[in-house]
Amino acid sequence: METITYRPIGQIRTPHTEPKGTPIQPPAAEGIEGKVEIFDEYVEGLKDLDGFSHIILLYHFHLMKKTTLRATPFMEDREHGIFAIRAPSRPNPIGLSIVRLMGIEKNMLHIKDVDIVDGTPLLDIKPYIPGFDRREDVRFGWLESHIDKLPDKKDDGRFVK
Repeated sequence: METITYRPIGQIRTPHTEPKGTPIQPPAAEGIEGKVEIFDEYVEGLKDLDGFSHIILLYHFHLMKKTTLRATPFMEDREHGIFAIRAPSRPNPIGLSIVRLMGIEKNMLHIKDVDIVDGTPLLDIKPYIPGFDRREDVRFGWLESHIDKLPDKKDDGRFVK
């Protein structure tokens, strides 16, 4: 199979200057503001995005230190397969965050609930649509007994270069 290459469409700006100390999911980053700078050649693609309250950001974990197929997640002390956790040390270091869209000014998206490190390359934006994205009767495996830890957990720097 051939190699797939992506080019960033923008850059994410946040108050999180390094992975260590950054909230590990958007619900743990409630109220934290950031911006997404869209590169000029992609601004036309923002048309009508302002009608959505939330957006899905797909981005590149540019500070990941290594690829691994097993890792210990932040919310537990036991190793799991990389596809059963949301750690950045993935074969394809792609991150996903659902954030609140507060407004758009030209090429700048104002967002809240940001759990992303400053300077992160943005790969894509999709509107969050509850009828498409929300599911009922879900199971979330090993994390079910640890979800209450989320508000207190922060990145401890274990996955950075």
